[in-house]
Amino acid sequence: MCGIVGILGTGPAAPTLLEGLKRLAYRGYDSAGIATLVNGSIDRRRAEGKLENLAAVLERDPLPGMTGIGHTRWATHGVPSENNAHPHISDGVAIVHNGIIENFLELREELGERADRISSETDTEIVAHVINQHLEAGLTPVEAVAKTLPRLEGAFGLVMIFKGHNDLMIGARRGSPLAIGYGDGEMYFGSDALALAPLTRRICYLEEGDWAVLTPEGAQIYETDGAPVERPIVQTAVSGALVGKGNYHHFMQKEIFEQPTVIGDTLAGVLNPAEQTITLPPLPIDFAAVPRITISACGTASYAGQVAKYWFEQVARIPVEVDIASEFRYRAAPLPEGGLALFISQSGETMDTLEALRYCRRQGQVILSIVNVPESTIARESDAVILTKAGPEIGVASTKAFTTQLTVLAAVAVSAAKARGAIDRAREAELAVALAETPGRAAEVLNHDEALREIAQTLAKARDVFYMGRGASFPIALEGALKLKEISYIHAEGYAAGEMKHGPIALIEDDVPIVMIAPSDALFEKTASNVQEMVARGGKVIFLSDADGIARMNRMAEPFASIELPKVDPFTAPLLYTIPVQLLAYHTAVLKGTDVDQPRNLAKSVTVE
Repeated sequence: MCGIVGILGTGPAAPTLLEGLKRLAYRGYDSAGIATLVNGSIDRRRAEGKLENLAAVLERDPLPGMTGIGHTRWATHGVPSENNAHPHISDGVAIVHNGIIENFLELREELGERADRISSETDTEIVAHVINQHLEAGLTPVEAVAKTLPRLEGAFGLVMIFKGHNDLMIGARRGSPLAIGYGDGEMYFGSDALALAPLTRRICYLEEGDWAVLTPEGAQIYETDGAPVERPIVQTAVSGALVGKGNYHHFMQKEIFEQPTVIGDTLAGVLNPAEQTITLPPLPIDFAAVPRITISACGTASYAGQVAKYWFEQVARIPVEVDIASEFRYRAAPLPEGGLALFISQSGETMDTLEALRYCRRQGQVILSIVNVPESTIARESDAVILTKAGPEIGVASTKAFTTQLTVLAAVAVSAAKARGAIDRAREAELAVALAETPGRAAEVLNHDEALREIAQTLAKARDVFYMGRGASFPIALEGALKLKEISYIHAEGYAAGEMKHGPIALIEDDVPIVMIAPSDALFEKTASNVQEMVARGGKVIFLSDADGIARMNRMAEPFASIELPKVDPFTAPLLYTIPVQLLAYHTAVLKGTDVDQPRNLAKSVTVE
């Protein structure tokens, strides 16, 4: 959720911290702050709102010091305000925090009269006061932290600096990711390798329960019980180049238009177009023997899993269960011996997905994950990983990550079908060709950008919008509705088209927009019948189909607007039909004047439950 950067440096810390926070702005943008050690004392600058507000404060009132911590916040406890912004200070310690301290009220009561010093509404400040209580009792910073961490319940990434200790910084990780960077005479903490990429490629990822003491000489890492431990230092593949929008107005727009390229990049690792075959990297999985696949993910990634359910069951003939990760482990699902558990996450740090993974691990499942970050916690805790090649995705509303997830899942489904003998060589070749053509077809879909912008003018005036589809198009309807909600703040719902007559059709009246996702597949006639029902009740149907589908539809009932997409194999249609619903959401949000890349109340990487 929140972004953390720490530097134990040899030059002015504040400018470097600010640059690091800019790379983490997608993690939280309710407020931001920096604290440094100046002649051994803690000094701080904070600002409510976007990071440019903090930059303006620092320009008016520069912050010296070579050791410091920075934070960009997504609010959990306490409203977004300067007073609730991190870092929080309690005399001898300044602290930044990503996560939630679940027992903060209990800790506050234990502070007794010291609780009167608390000035914010946050759970984080309580931790600072608990540590400072130990410092005032005569403990060293390392001893104070060691005594405090076992008292904390919940999920956290913590980084701290201490008055009078210019050469010391301590960090701890439980649930929320935290990495150590090794620089040239400098040491760093970061909640994301992206923040440290311009500073160093040498990264050490703290494991669950680890805490670390940084000095100019290096890092000493401890396990939960306080025992020293070694963790590997790796060369991160994250680019040090600052991610920019180029000639696009927003990151989301740029990332939508990058999809032909990143789909192609992702396919390059699994597809041989010359031989028309799908070949996955070596996996410790015998798909022929898998009794069931359990898919778990959150948000947009969960819709990718729902599309994959259709693919695995129809093409590979493997039973599949799909659960949103935030609910999955709480129903204590019985899992079959030899089962495969598949997890999908852009960041690889999504807390609910990670906890679902750990549940499946305890149930003896083989763990396969699809992530965009090879060094992520989910990747490190999996038996096997297949990477999407989306590159950094900065817009909070996921676009290219989703289509590359679909690309990988399609390849896995074909490979599984081949292993089980569910498809013959000819069908594998057909599916391989269909996937190979997807980048080019995606580029064709982008040519409808202007037409979709015109249609968006209708959506921008709406109070409610419905998205519908059947089969594998149903999850795309769910994703389209989510995109519109996320960035335009218009109420939208996705439905299986056949379910409309079982209740929701009561909401259809004059001028209600309905986005119908209707490729020419085996379910087209049923979908067209649903369109007739919507048109008859005054609904404004925006019809997404190919030329044949549009011609057939117009003979039955003419929609309000139609977008003609390329004719493709129904297997790959979800990849292409995702793009117009992304563009509709984007243009609607622009017309509404919302903050497209950083929509209210949302953050990119959800590392709390």
